[in-house]
Formats: sequence, structure tokens, C-alpha cells
Amino acid sequence: MPGPTHQVALEFLVFARHRDLSQVEQRPEGSQLERTAYILLSRIDAQGPMSIGQLSDAFGLDVSTLNRQTAALKNAGLLDRIPDPDGGIARKFRLTEDGRQRLTEERAAHVRALDLVMADWPEEDVEAFAGYLRRFNTSIEGIDGRPWPRG
Repeated sequence: MPGPTHQVALEFLVFARHRDLSQVEQRPEGSQLERTAYILLSRIDAQGPMSIGQLSDAFGLDVSTLNRQTAALKNAGLLDRIPDPDGGIARKFRLTEDGRQRLTEERAAHVRALDLVMADWPEEDVEAFAGYLRRFNTSIEGIDGRPWPRG
């Protein structure tokens, strides 16, 4: 009989299938951010202005991929390129006001979708689940060396 790690692997697979919460909460077409945009904007929001090199280190992605992603977000008016506030040579990306608003709206939509999914869960179960997810994520971050900044 498969052990608990096998069960976690199965549930993780099913979870990955459902990770796009936009199908849970119906929103107007085009109102949601693409997954990569949401993650990139969230990281810059959490950490503050970041250079391409810092983004590459944070995500373990090559610079050319990040150049394409940040260029698209800049063209969409969601990111600005600014001089390094700390006086460094590299220019950094920061959220525009529109980028911050879109990110705030996207987060709120994710929370509403999760509220729908867990509507019949006791609050202590939601808290426990959040704690287990954080523990799981920080374990992964400990292995790959790229922690997500948490407030």
C-alpha cells in the first residue's frame, strides 16, 4: 500500500491541475493577469524594485526569459524601469500605479475564489492548511535557496 508521501504526490498533481483559480470565480475576459505576470509582479511588490539579475536569481530563470516578460509588463504599463534607488549601476523594475492596482485586484480575486472553495471549512482548518502550505513552501525554498519574501 502506498505511503503518505505517495498520497501527497497524488494530491499535489491534482492541486496543480486546479492552481488556476480564475475558473472558480467568473471574471470578465481579459481582467485577470497571466500567471507569470502575477508571480513576477507579486515578487517585485514583496521585495521592492529589482534588476533583471535579481529577478534571475530569485526565480532561477535566464535573463532572456525575464527580459521578454518584463518588456511585456512594461509595454502593458504595469512596470516602470527606474535608476537603482540604492545608487547601483543596474536599472530596476518597480510596479506602476496601474500595476499595483491590477495586482491588488488579482489578489482579491484569488482570495474570493479560495473563499468559495473553502466556504464550508472551519476557520481553524483554513489556518492549519495555510500553515502546512507555508511549511511546505519554506522547505522547498530551503532546498533551492530562493526564499520568497514574506511580511
